[in-house]
Amino acid sequence: MIVDASVWVSVLVAQDANHATSRQWLDERLKARDILVVPTLFLSEVAGAIARRTGVAALGHQAVQEILHTPRLRLIALERDLGAEAARIAADLHLRGTDAVYVAAACALSLPLATWDQELQDRASRLVEVLHP
Repeated sequence: MIVDASVWVSVLVAQDANHATSRQWLDERLKARDILVVPTLFLSEVAGAIARRTGVAALGHQAVQEILHTPRLRLIALERDLGAEAARIAADLHLRGTDAVYVAAACALSLPLATWDQELQDRASRLVEVLHP
């Protein structure tokens, strides 16, 4: 499944309102040996979100290292075709560009998308299965 940054940030920030639910959800996915797929831009998105929320750049760096050691995590490159499809989806669904990349990846790989982002849930559900952690 495709997992957007909102879920991972929630897992990594103990003060997040969805932290416990997200942590349990991720633990269940890992125990089930699910493959978790993210676009490469996800790394900068999570690092920036963690650093902004905590005010500590080192925590953003640490988060990326922790994520990269997650079993069964697959990163996919944002290349020309996926980028063009994400641009089309961004325009058609009125999504932020980064959100459209997650939707385009879910479409291209025929995978569901897990997110806490309500706008993304609402708009992406027209094209892909959307899961709530």
